[in-house]
Amino acid sequence: MSKISMEAPAAKTGAAPHVVYANDVAPLRVLSPEGEVVSPEHLPELTDDQLKEIMYRMVFTRTWDERAINLGRQGRLGFYAPVSGQEATMVGSEYALTKEDFICPGYRDMPQLVWHGLPLYQAFLYSRGHQHGGQIPEGVNVLMPQIIIGAQILHATGIGMGFKLKNEKRVAITYTGDGGSSEGDFYEGLNFAGAFKLPVIYFVQNNGYAITTPYAKQTAAQSIAHKALAAGIRGVQVDGMDVLAVISAVREAAEIARNGGGATLIEGLTYRFKPHSMADDTTKYRTKEEEAEWSEKDPLVRFGKYLAKKGLWTDEDTARVKEEAKNAVNEHIKKAEQTEKMTVPGLIDSMFEHTPPHLEEQKADFQ
Repeated sequence: MSKISMEAPAAKTGAAPHVVYANDVAPLRVLSPEGEVVSPEHLPELTDDQLKEIMYRMVFTRTWDERAINLGRQGRLGFYAPVSGQEATMVGSEYALTKEDFICPGYRDMPQLVWHGLPLYQAFLYSRGHQHGGQIPEGVNVLMPQIIIGAQILHATGIGMGFKLKNEKRVAITYTGDGGSSEGDFYEGLNFAGAFKLPVIYFVQNNGYAITTPYAKQTAAQSIAHKALAAGIRGVQVDGMDVLAVISAVREAAEIARNGGGATLIEGLTYRFKPHSMADDTTKYRTKEEEAEWSEKDPLVRFGKYLAKKGLWTDEDTARVKEEAKNAVNEHIKKAEQTEKMTVPGLIDSMFEHTPPHLEEQKADFQ
């Protein structure tokens, strides 16, 4: 099973006395790579329309990602972190929440924000460094992506504390990669959430590399999910290439959090098919054999096979969504490019409801 417990297994040779070891953990999996249900007890309750909507979002995200990479190479976007391969963790986790829940993302987590309500053109503005890219619409419960590795962990913890103090049945979810789980902010956030039993989900998308550093060189921990033990919170490992397993794990964690059961650390085992960023060269640290092995676990292919067997999805559906996504990206990048260019006075005005006198003086200097 996927949950971490404090029960000690049989004594290990050479182990110090009184040391408690966690049980081994196996990732929660609902679908096999062939699209067969292998854990019916964890199959989330979803209508046919919901299943098709999830696939729609995954195909749309993959197509948007491929187009965004090209836009970056053309100089039409600024910083961009590719997401192909991680659609199941991103789309699945957001889909398992409500729009009242709050998302605190890292820099690769723009899909969760867009599916939570952020307009796509604002995602492009954010990448272009435009101030209005971070102007979150009313009622969209997100923060903009945090560039500082792990800082979003503390933001989500604070938001979760606010929910608890106000007795609101809402959940904060935050994301980081395997590299982020080595940051001090990560441990501080988990420890605080454990001490105060906060409604927070800490989702680590373990894609195997902290930029170029392989996971095996980052930690001696048995898994990232095991790190929940020290904080006294639930730890769950899930097959991050299986969107139904992700939805199941996040739904359960959210339900527990809403009912006062505290936080959960979820480790999603996934893989990014593309570079870490547009400045990265994966050939320097990954093998073609490794990439080929993970490509066989493609979350779109796996879920697509499941839907096809149910008569819910065809290749024609995939082609249709790809075309819709391309048109949407073209429309929204055009809108971003036509947005009025930033000015220093405009930037100052956007920071305060009432601009302080000393900044009015600076504005006057620029004008």
